[in-house]
Parts: sequence; structure tokens; C-alpha cells
Amino acid sequence: MHIVFYGPEGSGKGTQTKLLAEKLNLPVLISGDLVREMAAKDKGLIGDICRESLTSGKYVPDSVMYILWKRRLKMPDAQKGWIMDGFPRNIEQAKFLVDKIDKYGYKINKVFYLKISPEESYRRLIKRGRKIHSGNSDLHDSPERIKQRLEIYHQGEVLVLAFFKKLGVLEEINGEQLPEKVHQDILGRLNIK
Repeated sequence: MHIVFYGPEGSGKGTQTKLLAEKLNLPVLISGDLVREMAAKDKGLIGDICRESLTSGKYVPDSVMYILWKRRLKMPDAQKGWIMDGFPRNIEQAKFLVDKIDKYGYKINKVFYLKISPEESYRRLIKRGRKIHSGNSDLHDSPERIKQRLEIYHQGEVLVLAFFKKLGVLEEINGEQLPEKVHQDILGRLNIK
């Protein structure tokens, strides 16, 4: 199975991908992990871009994300199926993903849109107080960075949802429920007990 989780930061994608991955025994491919890994390990241009992105609170440019995802999707554990978190974030990324995996010979089965209000998303992210990346233990997420990323997310949301709805794979889930209830709703849409 190839499943994408979509929604604003703080919508519970990390929690839900982990629960579903354990249930289905699939790897979780996380956009933020790819960026943080390159920021920590890569000493070249891509590493610089990832570090700058993490420090400034801005998203990595699409061109760099495509490089990171092409590498990740070719890894052996991704060949048998996966659950994706944090990608795509905009319509160009959505088209890239569908086109790329089509070339690899598989399709997206479901896109779970975890719907929460902007206010709830912001509240959860402020509460989380995440560190920017492991190399900078003193730098934490700020209200300005959070607002900036949420604004960028919401600019792309309508087009991404329309794109996946047209493909017939979109499932909207109320992300403001308790995590256990969200998980049960997801399993129900997959016809899994």
C-alpha cells in the first residue's frame, strides 16, 4: 500500500502514520526527517539549503525536495509500500509525487487529510516547542516561524485537496478528535479491523 497523510503541522500526521505503520508493517517516509538528515550529514549545497531552511523556519525549495524524495523512494524498504508524512505540501509537489511513483510502477491508494482548524494547529505547535534541528540544540521553533509555515501550507491546501479528490483517493478525517478515534476512522476507511 502507498498512503499519504496530508494536513497542517500539528494535525497529528506523525502520530497517525506511526500507528498505521505498526498495524500494516510499512515504513514511514517523513519529509522533515529527510531535511533534518541532510542538514546534519551533508556538507555540500543541499545540506546548506536544508540547514538554512531549518534555521529560518522556511520550507526547503521544491527542487531540493524532489532530489531528496527521488533518493528516498528508490531505497529498498520503499519498494514494498510506504506511508508518507509531510509531502506533498503544494500542487507542484503533488503532481511530482504522482508522476514519480507512476514511473516506479505503483499508485497512491489513499490520501488521508487530517483536518484541523488553523487555531488548533498553532496551539499544538506552540505547545510542542520543537527544536529546529539536532545540530542546533539551543534553537527552538518560534511563533513567527510557526505562523509563516502555516501560512504557506494554507496557500497550497485547496489545490492539493482538489487534485487528490479528482484522483479519487482523498479521505477527509476530523483531526481534532482523540488520536485513538482518528486511528479507528482511518482503519475504517481502509476496511481494516
